[in-house]
Amino acid sequence: MKVSVDLDKCVGAGQCVLTADDVFDQRDEDGLVKLLDPSPPGERLADVRLAAEMCPASAITVEE
Repeated sequence: MKVSVDLDKCVGAGQCVLTADDVFDQRDEDGLVKLLDPSPPGERLADVRLAAEMCPASAITVEE
């Protein structure tokens, strides 16, 4: 799995962090998403997919 984020789309809602805090965080300076693990293990797939679905700005892309 490969995860990427589009900072130009991110609105800092934080839903990704609440769903998969080992993969996503928020930057201190502006609250935008910070990708902690661009290649998380397969067992995290469901949570990462959910984070992408919950993102109000569609800023997260998941490639399997």
